[in-house]
Amino acid sequence: MSVKRKVSVIIPTYNRAQMLERALQSVLSQTYDNVEIIVIDDGSTDNTSEILDKYDSSIKHYSILHKGVSAARNMGIKKAKGPWIAFLDSDDYWLEGKLERQLKYMVEKDYLVAQTGEKWKRSGNWVMKGERHEKPEGWIFEQCLPLCVVTPSAVVVDKTVFNEVGTFDESLPACEDYDMWLRMALKYRVGLLDDKLVVKVGGHKDQLSKKYWGLDRFRVKALEKILQADLSKKQEKKVLKEIVRKLKILEQGRRKRPELPNIYKPKLNNYIGKLRSLYGIQEVETIQM
Repeated sequence: MSVKRKVSVIIPTYNRAQMLERALQSVLSQTYDNVEIIVIDDGSTDNTSEILDKYDSSIKHYSILHKGVSAARNMGIKKAKGPWIAFLDSDDYWLEGKLERQLKYMVEKDYLVAQTGEKWKRSGNWVMKGERHEKPEGWIFEQCLPLCVVTPSAVVVDKTVFNEVGTFDESLPACEDYDMWLRMALKYRVGLLDDKLVVKVGGHKDQLSKKYWGLDRFRVKALEKILQADLSKKQEKKVLKEIVRKLKILEQGRRKRPELPNIYKPKLNNYIGKLRSLYGIQEVETIQM
């Protein structure tokens, strides 16, 4: 791989005009200069268009009807000219030297997929990451099962990877990143340059984690999809156990809402039956929520 290949930086945005400008500036100030910036405006109704016009000579930008972040990222991948793809959510931003250091690392270590470390900011305050959010590297498929351990804003991917794993699932309103990294981590080693070169910003009202209840229901859909892939017996067992674990949480939550049908109970029983028949009752009994 050549370290000076073009990088296409894809920034999806929806009604985040003020934060978008900070994200753009963080890319424009990078020391790596072979970059194209692609902003996909997912049907914003604020003054996003004014911000984009301000940077018109430095970026490419496209507008689509509001379809969600997956559709926006997929449009960016389609429009990208560079053989390397980087993502940046419009509420996050990069620190100095992020791209240059990450790409140098990827070339030296021969990774087609890699992320950097990050800092977290919530409601204007710096926060510490919990232990469960520590990022692994290498063959990390099994570590990706409980929760998302790859940050879109920290990732660079060789564009050819999408030819094998596909693009973002536009049917998932949330946890689309969890779904993507499951598919990617199954096929590719994931590198980690463990320097904090991204600021991940949270605490605002329009975050998907605040918009949708029970995010595990979307993760279960992603796990059901990956269950159809060419998995080893060990991987299959771990996926089944994770589906059961997440369905137990969803089913328990639904029991607190007796006015609603408990749609998770029959699905949970079905997967418990599958796990028991394939791997024995002891595998079911060891699952903790």
